[in-house]
Amino acid sequence: MNAQPLSNLQLELLKLYSTNLDQKDLVEIKRILANYFAQRAIKEADKIWEEKGLSNEKLLSQLG
Repeated sequence: MNAQPLSNLQLELLKLYSTNLDQKDLVEIKRILANYFAQRAIKEADKIWEEKGLSNEKLLSQLG
């Protein structure tokens, strides 16, 4: 198995997790990260929809 170098995000997370956080803080950090990446995915999907001229109405008309 080839070892890949750690990304800048992985390195930062290792620094963060080298401190001893309580479970409540870990859950909050996971929630923040999940929300951040979800918002990025939504923005990218919105961008693609706009580029392709898609809309809810068009999608519903194709489905029904």
